[in-house]
Amino acid sequence: MLSPKRVQWRKVQRGNMPGNATRGNTVAFGEFGLVALDRMWITNRQLEAARIALNRHVKRGGKLWIRVFPDKPYTKKPAETRMGKGKGAPEYWVAVVKPGTVLFELGGVDRKLAEEAMKLAGSKLPIKTKFAVREEMEV
Repeated sequence: MLSPKRVQWRKVQRGNMPGNATRGNTVAFGEFGLVALDRMWITNRQLEAARIALNRHVKRGGKLWIRVFPDKPYTKKPAETRMGKGKGAPEYWVAVVKPGTVLFELGGVDRKLAEEAMKLAGSKLPIKTKFAVREEMEV
């Protein structure tokens, strides 16, 4: 599972996610990409499930890039705990994703296989996604 080795702060505030992605919004490494259409926190488990689905479908052929990283801790208070007594302990890690963010990239495979694999990976994620091709994004 993806998680940072070290962090400066153990617990962070929730923050907000206005607007669309201005960084990481083009296919930069491979030929094909999976682009987010919604804004949401994506957990390390969801990213891992999508990554495994992609790798299995392309039978570990080609090269896969994961363009987002879960570096934000999600905290949770234990069940049946009274209010107060501070913020809960970190439970898992999330990646902040805005519309237009490229989540995964694939290279070295043909378009049909890449499209099927990205559709499969997108079904593992809690947001709407679309298939993107490098040439079409640069127009």
